[in-house]
Amino acid sequence: MKLSRAQLAAFHGGTLPDLAGPGVRLLFVGINPGLRAVAVKAPFGGGSNRFYPALFRAGIVDHRIDASDGLLPDDRTHLEARGIGITSLVATASARADELSHEALVAGAVDLERRVRMIAPTVVAMLGVTAYRAAFGRPRATPGLQPEPLGGVPLWVVPNPSGLNAHETAESLGAAYREVAVAAGIPVYDPPRA
Repeated sequence: MKLSRAQLAAFHGGTLPDLAGPGVRLLFVGINPGLRAVAVKAPFGGGSNRFYPALFRAGIVDHRIDASDGLLPDDRTHLEARGIGITSLVATASARADELSHEALVAGAVDLERRVRMIAPTVVAMLGVTAYRAAFGRPRATPGLQPEPLGGVPLWVVPNPSGLNAHETAESLGAAYREVAVAAGIPVYDPPRA
């Protein structure tokens, strides 16, 4: 689906429902949905986002998922069957995460804790250390397992899959996501060969 900048701009402030079926073991938390993700009604539906390729590289899913035109029903079912949930720190869409105010991030953290308690995953994985630091008031936080749980659940901070996070590769993202999947008790597939 080809969308112009003007068409995408119409989705500014839009929202996506959480992907959180029964039995979520690993809840991935993006910063906020992008405009294209809201347009195609799929988390991480932007063309340059490496979230789904990283899930495949991690062995969390058994095939490549392409959400650029929306999630196929079989792909949604596969994610749910694997115990994968997806939500956002801030619910409203923007062109870039750096458009979010500090206040929006802090309010998002409060709301996220409520949703984590409701969803009750085994592990939470926040995608992006910079947003985590700002939202939770932990300026010295580093990636990995955090000392403080979120909503009573172990919280990991892992790299953001955005194409703007250029120093991460598909391999490094996959390795980080595989680690949290194992921590959540998800049996992982052998990683694909390069």
